[in-house]
Amino acid sequence: MQLRCVIVEDEPLAAEILAEYVGKTQMLLLTHVCADAIQALDVVRQNPVDVLFLDIDLPKMNGLEFLKTLIHQPRVIVTSAYHEFAVASFDLQVTDYLLKPIEFSRFTQAVGKLLQPQRLMEASSLGTPVTLPARAYYFFMVNKRSVKIYLDEILFIESLKDAVCIVTKLKSYPTHYQMGELETLLHPSNFLRIHRSFLVSIDKIEFFSAAAVQVSGRILPVGRSHKLYVMERLNR
Repeated sequence: MQLRCVIVEDEPLAAEILAEYVGKTQMLLLTHVCADAIQALDVVRQNPVDVLFLDIDLPKMNGLEFLKTLIHQPRVIVTSAYHEFAVASFDLQVTDYLLKPIEFSRFTQAVGKLLQPQRLMEASSLGTPVTLPARAYYFFMVNKRSVKIYLDEILFIESLKDAVCIVTKLKSYPTHYQMGELETLLHPSNFLRIHRSFLVSIDKIEFFSAAAVQVSGRILPVGRSHKLYVMERLNR
């Protein structure tokens, strides 16, 4: 069964790219493309919608305000050119947050999450039995292949001159993702940006100071602009 999708995007080129991606994805069926939130509101109220691909910076009403108006919210994948809306978006239970320009490999990762069990919401308060989600992983594009990497195996992520490497205890995976994109993707999980070049798994930190952390025997620097946030986060 295909998931019925609506694209809410005021930039024609961005909407065209998303429509192309949806068309390449067998599990998705594009039903509407809306140029603003007011039009999208009418579509959602009058038609069955399973997934919204939602821009934030929209005319008339922004994407977050639009989500707050919905009584029954479908699954939502945010598509935005800005990092700063990520936390507020996840607070509204979006499935994923994609930063423009969006590569197809990253798009497919987000779509894959639509098949994963939704997190515990109303069910627990109703006494409904809840099945815990399986061990968390993502398929990351590495050397033109989608490689499954379990999040609990990641030690840290390092930005190098020509690649961003996902480092596990056994292997380092070079990718072409942007550091900010991975930071946004992993924000709800166990990861902390400590430096412009390093994103670390908090539960892998062996010790820390105001200047550095140690992960699996390697000393990683804490950036000057990140120091205050890192200390606050690790001293909780």
